[in-house]
Amino acid sequence: MLFLSALLLIVAFLTGSAPLGHAVLSRAGVNVRVNNPHNLGVENVLYRVGPQLAALTALLDAAKGLLAVLMAASLGQPDVTVMAALAAYLGHLNPPRALFGDTPPRGRGNLVLLGVLAGLAVTGALPLWACALPVVVYAAVAGFFGFVSAATLAGLLAFTLAVATLPLGPAAKLAALGLLVAATWRFKENIGRMLDGTEPRLGEAVPLAGRRSDEVVAAFMIHPMNIENFWSARRFAWLRPLVEKGVVSERSVRQMADSLRPMKIGELHGIRTVDGKSIRCYLLSSPLLPDVFRDNPDLATRRAIEGARLAQELGAEVFGLGAFWSVVGNKGIDVQAAVPELTITNGGAYTSGTIKAAIPGILEHFAAEGRDLKHATAAVVGANGVVAFGIARTIAPQVAKLIMIGRDAERLERTAATLRRAAKDTEIVATTSYDTLKDADLIFTATSDPNPVIFPQHVKPGAWIFDEGRPADVDESVQAIPGVRVIPGGVVRPPGGMTSNIDLQFGEGQVPACLAETLIIAATGEHHRKSLGQQTLTENINFFVEQAEKLGFQVVD
Repeated sequence: MLFLSALLLIVAFLTGSAPLGHAVLSRAGVNVRVNNPHNLGVENVLYRVGPQLAALTALLDAAKGLLAVLMAASLGQPDVTVMAALAAYLGHLNPPRALFGDTPPRGRGNLVLLGVLAGLAVTGALPLWACALPVVVYAAVAGFFGFVSAATLAGLLAFTLAVATLPLGPAAKLAALGLLVAATWRFKENIGRMLDGTEPRLGEAVPLAGRRSDEVVAAFMIHPMNIENFWSARRFAWLRPLVEKGVVSERSVRQMADSLRPMKIGELHGIRTVDGKSIRCYLLSSPLLPDVFRDNPDLATRRAIEGARLAQELGAEVFGLGAFWSVVGNKGIDVQAAVPELTITNGGAYTSGTIKAAIPGILEHFAAEGRDLKHATAAVVGANGVVAFGIARTIAPQVAKLIMIGRDAERLERTAATLRRAAKDTEIVATTSYDTLKDADLIFTATSDPNPVIFPQHVKPGAWIFDEGRPADVDESVQAIPGVRVIPGGVVRPPGGMTSNIDLQFGEGQVPACLAETLIIAATGEHHRKSLGQQTLTENINFFVEQAEKLGFQVVD
């Protein structure tokens, strides 16, 4: 009997894992991963696949749960029957990799649960009231709060408590508890979204690429710049007092952050272009801290690819890589290769464009304060990079001396030689030493260093610093030097009055230029303008500057 019970449980698991709905949708030419109800909601699934296919796949999922329980009930042992219900649900949630490959579906499994409840009732393994109670609780919670995931967990909690009161063996009661635990694990991301305020409710319109002509959908990948930023997501806020009291170590938090897959933690609301197009933008995060990008680039690339896949599931047309995400995977090239159906951009073109647009104003304000540009010394930090070189090329003809600072001395000297031919009257110095900054009246900095690189000993009183670095290249202590002005660069105000549940730390209603590029690509549909790799085309820089003005984006200077 024990052998037969074990065999029926294995059969129940395999029945639950059978890819029936997947097979039906795939034969109909539907991309199951993109049409995932766990991420997109029933309304969008109906829109994507149509009511007939949606109803058929729903019936097949319910039938799996029902059949698994009916087979187990043939033994006449209620404990085994309830355990088969758990096995079928686990099979649906975690099918063998051979059935689906590397990207198994991640649905809620509610219809499988409905099937097993029906099976438990019709076989008499459990009283009808115990099987009906979770359905009633589900309907009540879903109707009142609007969260399907919360309703499922509430229903399973009621079911677990009901089974606990029945004269059944420990195995059945543990199996009922197992259903609740398995569902809680499956819904952990939904629970996080509810805490963050980003989980859609029943009936709420969830954006879907191409569904509306007046709405486009984008997603953008962010990460905490320091451990303090980690608490900005409400799902992690509870950890802060534990770390401050020493109950949980900061090292443990960092290890946890490294293990977390990308998640949806926010959304930008209220962005509407001058021509009336609404832009929905999801904020995704895998909370890697800056040092991880330097020390474990393979992990960072893997998380960026996972983020791109999540963006695709959420209905995004364009996926932007922000901050240090913009440099992983050959500056997005590897991410795009892994997810070719989605447009990936690192935001480099419009970032360069905003600097190009801001520099004339900065130089004009500098001169308006009685500072003579023709006799001034300027410095560009991070001059080996594309953005910083663009700055150097722009300002070289306008100043008496230009100091170019970078890490690669040989490459830097080649760059300086190019500028010397273009700006023959300007003294151009190429160096790896930050001490030379002490001579600069104007400093432009754009590095990818995770820590500040410019400190008080590098800056003279009265210097102006245009800081394009993210995170900031200029240490806060520099602000204390008399007359020093630090100007943040690459900040853009989208049109329409943007709001967000996450503080992006660029000022209220403002975003970094790399995010703005993501939004502009989505709004214009010019997906071939994406920025990938080291090269940034001048025509693309000009395109984003022109389109930003047409759409209503404003560079903050």
